[in-house]
Amino acid sequence: MNREHALELFMRYNKERYHIQHALTVEEVLKWYAKELGHEADYWGIVGLLHDIDYGMYPDEHCIKAPEILRSEGYGEDIIHAVCSHAYGIRVDVKPEHEMEKVLFAVDELTGLIAAAALMRPSKSISDMELKSIRKKFNDKIFAAKCSREVIRTGAEMLGWELDKLLSMTLEAMRSSEGRVSEQLVAICSST
Repeated sequence: MNREHALELFMRYNKERYHIQHALTVEEVLKWYAKELGHEADYWGIVGLLHDIDYGMYPDEHCIKAPEILRSEGYGEDIIHAVCSHAYGIRVDVKPEHEMEKVLFAVDELTGLIAAAALMRPSKSISDMELKSIRKKFNDKIFAAKCSREVIRTGAEMLGWELDKLLSMTLEAMRSSEGRVSEQLVAICSST
């Protein structure tokens, strides 16, 4: 299991720039959380990178095709469970059990909300975004309506965290990796 293989596999099934950027973002956010919480960053990052493996090609079978794809490439049941658990209660009944799975469940939707909020800013960046801006967008049900606030709240509860803790930590994780994600995205998109 290595990052190069995970990225190549993800790219086989996902071609849209947004999906690639989202996968890279969730990868970096999970790595950041792993370091903060005292876990193996590379392992968490690979799960983040692969979490939407089947979405680009099989959006109607999201997290249903993923186990087949991942097993065929030799990924273990731990990775498969983690990948599928981020869709708990939405598409599958695979409940997040481990801390990494709970973080993934919580931040998947939240990274989308924060990314959408950044696009509305004059800077188009997360670097100058504050928690109060995220809270305001979170409370605006029309803004980024496809980003489930209920899933984000449930994720915070699973972790035993206040919502503001999840929001501020995820904002910090995204802020710290924004440049790396942008560089990787440019490199990937220019090579395909």
